[in-house]
Amino acid sequence: MDSIFDALAHPTRRRILELLKGGGMTAGALAEAFDVSKPTMSGHFAKLKAAGLIGGESRGTATVYTLNLSTMEEVLLAFMNRLRSEGSEPCPTAR
Repeated sequence: MDSIFDALAHPTRRRILELLKGGGMTAGALAEAFDVSKPTMSGHFAKLKAAGLIGGESRGTATVYTLNLSTMEEVLLAFMNRLRSEGSEPCPTAR
């Protein structure tokens, strides 16, 4: 869980997730939305992948990234349950 919150801590990575809500995008298309170097973007992609928040698939010479909605859902449910006070019922779908 810590790796997920670490990945979400950076505004660029949160913006990448926002962009991927619309569907898969190539690394190049995502990089064009930011004024940073390609190695910096690769680091952001790697951190998001390691946390399980995105997936990447090679297609020819490009990598297409997609949002991992199941991980996002698990994170949100776990976070909501942590916010509940002692003695409250947990969210019914939380694991």
